[in-house]
Amino acid sequence: MKTHLKKTFKNVSFWILMLQMCFVFSQKKVVVVDVGHGGKDSGAIGINNIQEKEVVLNVAKEIIRLNKTVFDDELDIYLTRYKDTLISLSDRSRLAKALKADVFVSLHCNASSTISKGVEVFVHNSDNLNAKASISLGLSVLDESTQKLGFKKRGIKFADFQVLRETTFCLAVLVEMGFITNTDEAGYFLKPQNIQALALAILLGTTNYLNTGL
Repeated sequence: MKTHLKKTFKNVSFWILMLQMCFVFSQKKVVVVDVGHGGKDSGAIGINNIQEKEVVLNVAKEIIRLNKTVFDDELDIYLTRYKDTLISLSDRSRLAKALKADVFVSLHCNASSTISKGVEVFVHNSDNLNAKASISLGLSVLDESTQKLGFKKRGIKFADFQVLRETTFCLAVLVEMGFITNTDEAGYFLKPQNIQALALAILLGTTNYLNTGL
């Protein structure tokens, strides 16, 4: 009897261990999408009074929707804001840290006083542990946004933006999705199907990297 119980306990322990291992291996990657600006901070204002804060929120909400409907909730995605509110830069990075984010993607639109166009991705300009991986993630997002959607590729750039500086504990990129001061790109942002296409490109760029780069 004692021997039988001993074997049973060993078997139960084995299955508990296996279940714990399966849970670890099946955990979704946590992605925090930082929705730039908000509230009294409109961000850049472009052609036809289009506001950066509205464009990035529309794209972010579409990323959430596509992750659920097309990608079967492959990623565990959180937004730094879900409506038109102002969130401090420090609180954005604090949220990512609290959620133990694997990836931080900050969404923005560009603006220029000259005729400029295209998509560019920023990574932090320090040699942190996640720097190389962040560059690779940025390239993946950049390729999807330019090769599939036809935006001019402005490349990977380096900067000391606060949201990047404070999120070096994970992969972190800041995506400038195009120029709202450019007539063509501002017009592009006004169409719902184009917002969906941009969201899909960013989501694909992220999932493609996470499925192959990590």
